[in-house]
Amino acid sequence: MKDNWYVYILRCRDDTLYTGIARDVEKRVAMHNRGIGAKYTRGRTPVVPVYREACPDKSTALRRELEIKALPRQKKLELIG
Repeated sequence: MKDNWYVYILRCRDDTLYTGIARDVEKRVAMHNRGIGAKYTRGRTPVVPVYREACPDKSTALRRELEIKALPRQKKLELIG
């Protein structure tokens, strides 16, 4: 599992959703919360991880990230559960 990449969804302070990829989701979430993650999450902290999906490699994770980003908000909420 160490070589896996993950697609993750964060719920931001303003209740928006952010989707990204990382090898270490906890470390990446900490970066977002310190304001050194994605530009989108700056000013929307704290962020909370609400979804994670393992992918076998970076390429697959990037494709899945694009698929999730293309979903309407309601479908993302259904994915989160």
